[in-house]
Amino acid sequence: MKIISYNVNGIRAAINKGFIDWLISANPDVICLQEIKALKEQLDLSLFEEAGYKFHYWFSAQKKGYSGVAILSKIEPNHVEYGTGIESMDFEGRNIRADFPARSAGGDSVSVMSLYLPSGTNDARLNHKLEYMDMFQDYINNLKADIPNLVICGDYNICHEEMDIHNPKMKGVSGFLPVEREWIGSFIKSGFIDSFRYINPELQQYSWWSYRANARANNKGWRLDYAMVSKPLQESITRAVILSEAKHSDHCPILVEIEN
Repeated sequence: MKIISYNVNGIRAAINKGFIDWLISANPDVICLQEIKALKEQLDLSLFEEAGYKFHYWFSAQKKGYSGVAILSKIEPNHVEYGTGIESMDFEGRNIRADFPARSAGGDSVSVMSLYLPSGTNDARLNHKLEYMDMFQDYINNLKADIPNLVICGDYNICHEEMDIHNPKMKGVSGFLPVEREWIGSFIKSGFIDSFRYINPELQQYSWWSYRANARANNKGWRLDYAMVSKPLQESITRAVILSEAKHSDHCPILVEIEN
């Protein structure tokens, strides 16, 4: 199963920048989108279906032009879960999950989640983010008891290690705060594999660049996007890369391949 995750920073803007042609070329089985900034009714869904993604599921924020996640798939899921039941976050459209059947006899079912953690742009939003992170951890702890084979893709809005940010002295900026880094480290220790770091232990690459100061051209970036794979699937991870050549957003896509 080839899975891509992409914070598109507005799906309609990304489409205008060639997203559909890129999607056809990249050809994932499943793609998780974050920050779609659109309602399903505002999109020409035939574009995705003609690209091969007959199954598509959208969970938008109540606020127009804000947040939102989606999963597009060539494989029909058994079940799609919209949100987490965490009321303080679900209205912002930050989580959707698709449960897929085993693709061969003796194979394992796999559930794929698209996650968009909030950023901590000010004190109020940072407190909101930290509260959600704790609730999300509890939610995942319970979910894994029923669904052990889980891939949580998305924009976590956190750099984990110093090698995940171009300037590790930025310890006072949200996204690289000690409390955020501690949380994502604990999240991994709770039973997940950072697939990119698992495959590429020494590689310093980024998935987000500010639009300011020509940051992308100068590669002054942050690795904010992850495909976290639950430990039962660890030996099934065959590939994990950052697709930095895709330029439809201030983020770039990430890819993980799972042999299931």
